Amino acid sequence: MNEFEAAKAKAAAAYNAAADYFDHPVSSFWHRFGRRTVERLGLRAGETVLDVCCGSGGSALPAAEAVGAQGKVVAVDLAERLVALGKTKAREKGLGNIEFEAADMLSLGYPDASFDVVVCVFGIFFVPDMVAATRELWRMVRPNGRLAITTWGPELFEPANAAFWEAIRDERPDLLRGFNPWERISTPAGLREMLAEAGIGEAEIVAEAGSHPIRSPDDWWLIAMGSGYRGTLTQLDGATLARVRERNLALLERCEAITTNVLYSVAVR
Repeated sequence: MNEFEAAKAKAAAAYNAAADYFDHPVSSFWHRFGRRTVERLGLRAGETVLDVCCGSGGSALPAAEAVGAQGKVVAVDLAERLVALGKTKAREKGLGNIEFEAADMLSLGYPDASFDVVVCVFGIFFVPDMVAATRELWRMVRPNGRLAITTWGPELFEPANAAFWEAIRDERPDLLRGFNPWERISTPAGLREMLAEAGIGEAEIVAEAGSHPIRSPDDWWLIAMGSGYRGTLTQLDGATLARVRERNLALLERCEAITTNVLYSVAVR
């Protein structure tokens, strides 16, 4: 298995495992930032949208509402269980203009200039080559269309993130990660550089500082179980998982919020 295939399998496994907690109310930020991404695009009735790394529809569902019955949204994600959640929500909302599909954003097979808008929220950093992935998304944008890439800003989920990895270090230091891929693009300068390497000369980039309240350390654990951290947690046996949870939560006894800084970028082709 090459590097790309390994990264793809790892991301799919983590988020399929996380699907049972992904839409828990404590993790409402997925949908909040998805909706904000769509609001910044100013979608028009009748437009066609491709949403990659769509999760359970945080940006795809509001996009479908915005483009109306004459428009269309294609929403894809590697995690089949998240796609299933999105399909259910679209059906419950009566949205007949959206298609959810379990697929790889780099091998969709659409011709050049297939969509008015392409969206990727918290997903571009899951591929080993973000520049190549961005170039592929840009290829599918029509002239005068838009590409929206939303990613995490600095200090993601702190102080809970540091507490999580400290707890992992105590039990399974072999699972520690030396680098989070989104860190390269967690500042406007870093994101702009990556976009430029992908052939996008101009983009509007907005950095938004934020925090997400947690009522107790248990809220953080639910967030971890419903996010990419689940990929690490699934590698622990039951006893180790219990110790990691206890240690992680003990370090957050006085924590009332976690950092959720975000970068929004929109480029017009």
